[in-house]
Amino acid sequence: MAFSTILSNSCTLQSSLFCAQKSNPLSLKTSILPNQVGNKIAFQPLRYNKVVSPNRSVGKIEASLKWEKGYKNVEVFSKEHLAVSLAYDVAQLSNKYTKERGAFTVALSGGSLIKYLRKLVESPYAETIDWAKWHVFWVDERVVPKDHLESNYKLASDGFLSKVPIPNLNVYSIDDSLPPDGAADVYETTLRRLVTSNVIASTNGLPKFDLMLLGMGPDGHVASLFPGHPLLNEDKKWVTFLNDSPKPPPERITFTFPVINASSNVAMVVTGAGKSTAVYTALEDDKKTVVLPVEKVSPIEGELKWYLDKGAASKLFKE
Repeated sequence: MAFSTILSNSCTLQSSLFCAQKSNPLSLKTSILPNQVGNKIAFQPLRYNKVVSPNRSVGKIEASLKWEKGYKNVEVFSKEHLAVSLAYDVAQLSNKYTKERGAFTVALSGGSLIKYLRKLVESPYAETIDWAKWHVFWVDERVVPKDHLESNYKLASDGFLSKVPIPNLNVYSIDDSLPPDGAADVYETTLRRLVTSNVIASTNGLPKFDLMLLGMGPDGHVASLFPGHPLLNEDKKWVTFLNDSPKPPPERITFTFPVINASSNVAMVVTGAGKSTAVYTALEDDKKTVVLPVEKVSPIEGELKWYLDKGAASKLFKE
């Protein structure tokens, strides 16, 4: 396990946990966190990284903590800088895949994730991203009308999609007139059609989304895949349904783990101290007896990156 940092050009009180006072960043020797090194955790000195783009480091947040543990790539930010960093990374992926494939396929989750996409609707991204080539899907959805307050579609539409010029035909919401099983079947049929037409890439007989944006619940659930639920082991269907979600509303459809783990890139966006225990369990607890659903997110050929705020990461840094 190794720690390193990304540093921009100024310090504020808001980010004091992750920022050292400096006069010449090229000669920094200060540790980013208290010297609480044990057998499992070692902190490297704060180092200036010349390769960081100024666009990614804009705003008032100076440093982020980058944690690499095996395949996991974890960064910790203030809430504002999390949104800045996520926008930069999404824009870079958008540019990459629209140039390489002529399309950018993005799967969204609900919850607080959508508000962290807010920087994408601002300059410079609003004007420079090729929105016409975006294709937007949902990792999971509540089987409610699209104008219902519990609808992930409504959440994304109000907070993001209505503010950018993605063609309506490129936004793939569920058929909310159908029961959960029918909605799941139709959604999977849509995915299969788009794989056949090469709008969605594929790998090993599965759809390969360019980017999957996931959140995590306090119980460690992702999409609508909850602890202890039989759907955690579903490996035949691309999209499945449930009528017994422990979190209301009970009727939902969801991608399965084979589809999630076939993605080229997975961004795990987790914020708030209420999720710190699940974050610690997933990333650092070697004595656990139960595997959380979030721990099953492990892209086979792609990359997983965690975006945490200081609250969600707070239990990672205790002695």
